[in-house]
Amino acid sequence: MFQILLMAPPQGGGADWTTFVFLIGIFVIMYFFMIRPQAKKQKDQKNFIEQIQKGQKIVTVSGVHGKISKVNEDGTLDVEIANNVYITIERSGISLEMSKARNAEKK
Repeated sequence: MFQILLMAPPQGGGADWTTFVFLIGIFVIMYFFMIRPQAKKQKDQKNFIEQIQKGQKIVTVSGVHGKISKVNEDGTLDVEIANNVYITIERSGISLEMSKARNAEKK
C-alpha cells in the first residue's frame, strides 16, 4: 500500500502536505507500538538484574532453574541448580519473564 502511495503522481501542493502527515503518523504509531514498549521492557529487565539478591529463585535465558547462592563482586552469580551443584553465570543471563512466571506459579 505504501508503494502505491509513493507511485501516485503529485496532485499539487495538497498532496505533499498529506504525504508528510501520513509519514509522521506512521512514525508516531511505530513509536507507541514498537519502540516505547521495548524500551520499557529493557528498563524492567535492567532493574530486575540490579536488584537480585541471595536466595532468590531464578530462571536463566537458556532455561536453567536455580537459586542464587552468592552474588559475586565481578558481576557474576553463583547459582545452585541441584543439591551441592553450583554454576557461575553472568547477571545478564537471567530471564525476567521466566523468573516472574516461576514466582507466579509458586503463589
